[in-house]
Amino acid sequence: MLMPLDMLGPGEWAEVEEVSGQAAWVGRLAELGIRQGCRLQVVQPGTPCLLSVGGCKLCLRSGDASQILVRPVAGT
Repeated sequence: MLMPLDMLGPGEWAEVEEVSGQAAWVGRLAELGIRQGCRLQVVQPGTPCLLSVGGCKLCLRSGDASQILVRPVAGT
């Protein structure tokens, strides 16, 4: 089941299925490790949204997480 990243709760893991938005935005997220197929964990939902991606922590502003569609998965 696909859902926006901002629908996940703290500690939940997901696999990124799609990142939408302007090409520069999608490219920037890819540089930071958020791209189709990557796994991430929600550390803190809300505003700001804190994520753990590839051993790094990233912070997304309000509304940005809704442009990332994910599939929930079991933790790793």
